[in-house]
Amino acid sequence: MGFWNKLFTSKKEEEQTMAELNIGIIIGSTREGRVSPQVAQWVKEIADQRGDANYTVIDIADYKLPLLGEPGQDASGAQAWSEIIAKQDGFVFIVQEYNHSITGALKNALDYLRVEWNNKAAGIVSYGSVGGARAAEHLRGIMGELLIADVRVHPALSLFTDFENGSDFKPQAVQTDSVNQMLDQVIPWSKALYTIR
Repeated sequence: MGFWNKLFTSKKEEEQTMAELNIGIIIGSTREGRVSPQVAQWVKEIADQRGDANYTVIDIADYKLPLLGEPGQDASGAQAWSEIIAKQDGFVFIVQEYNHSITGALKNALDYLRVEWNNKAAGIVSYGSVGGARAAEHLRGIMGELLIADVRVHPALSLFTDFENGSDFKPQAVQTDSVNQMLDQVIPWSKALYTIR
């Protein structure tokens, strides 16, 4: 929202717009047998009960993004990827830890865009043997460069206590509270950052 729009937009119109925030829940893995869709759906079910935003699961696998800059590849999904991310006011990243970091697919998807990420807020829900904490910290550094403001509360799911056999997602009850606390930060930050876009 630019200066002139702010100047000539009524407070009521601005409040109506901000009440309709779009928050994308981004699935950060594309491999066969991944459990991230289970985690994303769980986060969406919790989020939808809040009634404070429009929550959408965004699966980077659906966009079939080739490696950025790789010649001769079909990058036809890049435009749709740009459009869906541009529509969002904030994000929740579902992050798997691979070798102490995020997945290559997520890093590639982040690198495809620039301004579409800028001046938006995000939370992280991670999982791994140590709750995906190292991947989450790596992602925080990347988000800083993309002008994505990450919130402090970070639900960290353990493969040992929140999953059965490493593949069936069975979160502990305390994790629901953690997701809500994260969203309690993502929503006001997304509203605040909306005013400078």
